[in-house]
Amino acid sequence: MTGNHSAWEKVQLARHAQRPTAKLLIHTLAPDFLELKGDRCFANDDAIVGGIGTIDKITMTIIAEEKGTTLEEKIRNHFGMPHPEGYRKVMRLVRQAEKFSRPILFLIDTPGAYPGFEAESRGQAEAIASLLRLLFTIKTPIIAVVLSEGGSGGALAIGIADYILMLENATYSILSPEGFAAILYKDASLANKVADDMKLTADDLFAYGIIDEIIPEAAGGWHIDNYTPLSALQTKITEKARSLLQLDPKTLLENRQARYRRYGIYVEDKT
Repeated sequence: MTGNHSAWEKVQLARHAQRPTAKLLIHTLAPDFLELKGDRCFANDDAIVGGIGTIDKITMTIIAEEKGTTLEEKIRNHFGMPHPEGYRKVMRLVRQAEKFSRPILFLIDTPGAYPGFEAESRGQAEAIASLLRLLFTIKTPIIAVVLSEGGSGGALAIGIADYILMLENATYSILSPEGFAAILYKDASLANKVADDMKLTADDLFAYGIIDEIIPEAAGGWHIDNYTPLSALQTKITEKARSLLQLDPKTLLENRQARYRRYGIYVEDKT
C-alpha cells in the first residue's frame, strides 16, 4: 500500500492546481527535447505535446497530454483535453518513431478527450479508435506513465503500452467520479462516495495487473516536492526501454497484444 490517502483524496491530489504537468518531466529528463507540431491535416493541438528527446542516452519519441501551468496555457490546452487533431498528431509521431526504431514514451494526464461540438464534428471517436488500433501494430517499444489524471478514452488513447508506470497519487478510470455518480445515482455530489468503488488508484490497478509499477511521491503529493518521482522515473523508463529494445518486433507485438487480450479486449492479430 502506498500512503494512507483514500481514493477520493487521491483524486484531489491528482487534480491539485499546483501538481506538476508533463512539461516538468520532459524538460528535466530530456533537456534536448525538440517539439514537433501539427497533424498534417487540420491543426496543432496544444493539449498534446510530442517530439524527440534523449533520456539517459536513449533517443525516444515523447508524447504527453499537457494541461498547462498558467491560466492562459490551460485555456489554450483545453485543460489537457485533446481534440481529434491531437490524436492524429500522435499517430503521425508514433509512425515516425517506428520508422526510426525509437522507443515511445507516453505521459498521461487528462480528464478525458475534449467533449465539445467541434471535436465531435471532426471525428473525435474515430481518431481515438484509429489510434488504439494503430498502437497494437507499432513495432517499437512503448512505455506509458500515468502522471496525474487518467480519464476515460482520452487517457486510454495513449495508454496502450508494453509497460505502464503510475505515480502514487495518480488515478486511472473509465470516467470521472462525478460522472460515475451522476450515471449510477443521478447525483454528481456523491463523487467522494463512489471513488473507492471505482478502483481507480495506483494500488487498485496494480493489484488487478492493469499497471506494472507504482512510483512513490513525496508525502502529501507530487506538488510538495516536484523532483521526488523524477529520478525513479528516469531509471525505470530507461531500464524498460533497453530491455524492450532487445526483443524482436514479432515478439514485442505478440506480448503487447496478449497483454490486452487478458483483459477481454479483442485485438486483431497484426504480427
